[in-house]
Amino acid sequence: MNENRYCVIMAGGSANHFWPISRKSRPKQFLDADGSGKSFIRKTYERFAGIIPAENILVVTLSRFAGLVKEQIPEIDDCNILMEPYGRNTAPCILFSTCEVLRRNPDAVIVTTPADHAINDEDAFRNDMLSIMEHAENNQVLMTLGILPTAPETNYGYIQVTGGRGSVEEKRPVKVKTFVEKPDSNLAEVFCKSGEFLWNSGIYAWKASLIKEELEKYTPEVISMFKGIEDALGTAYEQAFLERAYSDCPKISIDYGVMENTDRAWLYPGSFGWQDADTWESIMRNMDDKDPAGNVFHAAHTLKAEDSGTLLMTDGSHGKKLYAIKGLKDYIVIDTDDALLICPRDDKQYKDLLSGLGMPEYEDFR
Repeated sequence: MNENRYCVIMAGGSANHFWPISRKSRPKQFLDADGSGKSFIRKTYERFAGIIPAENILVVTLSRFAGLVKEQIPEIDDCNILMEPYGRNTAPCILFSTCEVLRRNPDAVIVTTPADHAINDEDAFRNDMLSIMEHAENNQVLMTLGILPTAPETNYGYIQVTGGRGSVEEKRPVKVKTFVEKPDSNLAEVFCKSGEFLWNSGIYAWKASLIKEELEKYTPEVISMFKGIEDALGTAYEQAFLERAYSDCPKISIDYGVMENTDRAWLYPGSFGWQDADTWESIMRNMDDKDPAGNVFHAAHTLKAEDSGTLLMTDGSHGKKLYAIKGLKDYIVIDTDDALLICPRDDKQYKDLLSGLGMPEYEDFR
């Protein structure tokens, strides 16, 4: 494998998208949300371990999650777990990790990825990643992996490319025209029909030196907070430096800070069954162990009748409990040691429930 290739997995998010199984102390990226036996972050690590040298895979997470990273990726070296004291969105995270990679290898090319995506076709994904890494190695461009849309989704950002529909269909690197925030349903429909808009995956590939230059150019308010980081990295002063830098650093995403402003943004169109799963409904759509009525029951003992499109999941603490469910249509039933959720699968109703009850703010109800 190419020793100049690195992967940075961003795993610092703390949103409880899968309450009540997810909590402040164990957010989405550390969950086995689909019952596969592997968490999102574990799958992400294994996905890249086949194309990136293991010693070149780094995880950026909040300090309080470092133990969870080590628990779920026991083979990772401690020095490859980069700890942020506070969450400040993706631009500071990418600056921190880029400076660390440059300290190790000035010729590095970095793939930067969220820790919590679902991928159906792993082989197709790896092939596309190899393609965008190669293009990033050989050109002064900031590559992003675009996803060919399968529906007018309103929960994703979109990227418009130059060259129209033809440039997307050819499956080749293409220059970005513009980034678009999450649209309403009518605009999303227009985007999909045009053939020149792709979903923004939030997965990137670039030379470490180039993204550092672009961050310096377009996010001076972030750069100023990290002045002198090169002297602090790898020393006893590192964590104290980061505490100070992150305390005053603004929250800025890499898209807003750099990608929407640079003239070096390029895209590679990918198609491999991608999903930024952030609700039980989205997880349910991706599960492949549905019964003929579209139900998924992840519990040891169940009696069910006349149910359809219903998800039952437990946190594993109720091994002897019998679940008897009849007549539920398109519902989610999530049972944990201290909370029980019964709610329609519809994303809006689920989010409205959590927002109305304030549940994401609670860690424990006993």
